[in-house]
Amino acid sequence: MRQIQLKLPDGSVRQVAAGTTPAELLDTTGAVAALVDEEPWDLHRGLDRDAAVAPLPAASRQGREVLRHSAAHVLAQAVTDLYPGAKYAIGPPVEDGFYYDFDVAEPFTPDDLERIEARMREIVAQGQPFEREELTREEGLRLFAEQPYKREIIQAVDESEGAGPSISVYRNDGFADLCRGPHVPTTGDVPAFKLMRVAGAYWRGDESRPQLQRIYGTAWESEEALAAHLHRLEEAERRDHRRLGLELDLFHFPSEIGGGLPVFHPKGGLVRKLMEDYSKAEHERGGYDFVWTPHLAKSTLFETSGHLGWYADSMYPPMEMEGARYYPKPMNCPFHILIYRSRGRSYRELPMRLFEFGTVYRFERSGVIHGLTRVRGITQDDAHIFCTREQLGPELASLLDFVLRLLRTFGLTEFEAELATRPDKFVGNPQEWEQAEAALRDAIEAAGLPYVVAEGEGNFYAPKIDVHVRDAIGRRWQLSTLQVDFQLPQLFDLEYTGADNARHQPFMIHRALFGSIERFFGILLEHYSGALPTWLAPVQVRLVPIADRHLAYAGEVAERLRAAGLRAEVDDSSGRMQAKVRDAQLAKVPYVLVLGDRDQAAGAVSVRLLDGSERRGMPLDAFVEHVGAEVAARETGASLPDGAETGVP
Repeated sequence: MRQIQLKLPDGSVRQVAAGTTPAELLDTTGAVAALVDEEPWDLHRGLDRDAAVAPLPAASRQGREVLRHSAAHVLAQAVTDLYPGAKYAIGPPVEDGFYYDFDVAEPFTPDDLERIEARMREIVAQGQPFEREELTREEGLRLFAEQPYKREIIQAVDESEGAGPSISVYRNDGFADLCRGPHVPTTGDVPAFKLMRVAGAYWRGDESRPQLQRIYGTAWESEEALAAHLHRLEEAERRDHRRLGLELDLFHFPSEIGGGLPVFHPKGGLVRKLMEDYSKAEHERGGYDFVWTPHLAKSTLFETSGHLGWYADSMYPPMEMEGARYYPKPMNCPFHILIYRSRGRSYRELPMRLFEFGTVYRFERSGVIHGLTRVRGITQDDAHIFCTREQLGPELASLLDFVLRLLRTFGLTEFEAELATRPDKFVGNPQEWEQAEAALRDAIEAAGLPYVVAEGEGNFYAPKIDVHVRDAIGRRWQLSTLQVDFQLPQLFDLEYTGADNARHQPFMIHRALFGSIERFFGILLEHYSGALPTWLAPVQVRLVPIADRHLAYAGEVAERLRAAGLRAEVDDSSGRMQAKVRDAQLAKVPYVLVLGDRDQAAGAVSVRLLDGSERRGMPLDAFVEHVGAEVAARETGASLPDGAETGVP
């Protein structure tokens, strides 16, 4: 029998017969599958080539994907058991869970989900083995003769769903699903799961295709991990920026304007201004030039840039005016390029850093818009840097340092990076790609960021770095992007005169720091559960006079605070002091000053923070100095001078 060599986790190499399975070689305790040359593989699937083999733990990103994929398979089995004639489409793992799409006669109800979940538990309890089988396409079409969505996948040769030159199918207890795999060994290896909700979804995301019923679920490696996830979901609901936006009177989405188009109220507008003012000041210190560009442009601009060829489906329809077609801009970069190209450039002017808060418009489908984190009118903190080949590396390192420093100021401190490299189809020459990828990698490593390499996932015109952050409850958000562009400088014939008096093409870097003001605003609201740092809070201090005789003193204190540049307001409404303090806490005001006879007599204030800590009889001048210093330093938590602090709620 043919022999193959397998490298084990301890570095040893075993020579075994072809067809040996990972389960026969590895300690599979806590594993749901194997990694064969870093690719997930069924534990009981035979190996037919030399490879490095290791167990894939359930409590890992890839392990959870396998676990959730198997849970989706069990979901489809349960639905077809309970609803004969149901057509099942696709069921992939997604972040923190899975879903499966079904074509059924009637929409699923909450009671249906309970029945389906109960049936899933029966299937899991039976420990049915998952068995992989390879079929020809013709055999696959016969097997799924009554399943039109599976047949479409096979006919389209969709390898991501298990349909290639041959068809991979997983069977258990008479149920079969088209699937690339891998799966856990048995249904009993799906230890903890829960069905979450049902929604409508068009087949393949195409509104002209049938609308299916999508059941969402979550699955984890243990009941403890599942419980922790459900707790995070409860906490996320409590922090939902859409609810906080209404409760705190920050923004809303009027139906008269349309989906994905928010309006910011005075308090929300003030927070935006504070964010933008800080960003502008830092950009000015960082050597950026401020520009402004219009919201519309002729179609010819977007034809040259390629946006009409690549992104037309995401652009708003054109307007016909004076014999020309105008589009709302989907991106700012072509406009910045025209500024660069408006006259001849010398190497002495580079690097040229152009920056603006530019609003762009993208027609996001109604099914994907979500509060401020997915809108149709997007204000980007957009920068484009034009530099020489020699400046590329230092500029990228400086840009990444700039991005991280500003994000840390907003209280985001946990970063991860993703380096997306050259795809199979690309523009430019390989040497330029290699230089750009090396410069991006050097920038990440100089910043000390943990990162992963997404091989082949760069855009056709550029490699890039995506910076991800984790918020206060551990959720991962993609925020900043640094991207080197080889395409647009060619399309627009950009050039500069070098020291050799010859013409050269500049390198171009796209950089978005917040991503968009709207999305960043929503993320910050959820990170802080609405209790923004004092420097960003629309109202920093609320004064609560205990009785009417203290109103005049409250007014004097408020004027003293305002003179020091602090945002203060007096609650002069009727009602009990305790209710007023509670109202201030609900409004997430960082500092509440309760003023009574002793405070008035001593020229002092009694301070309360959101976490309940307090200090009575604090001299007014000391309080003003303390809060002024906190705001100037842009601290992320309100505090008392004795050192007691509040952090992120």
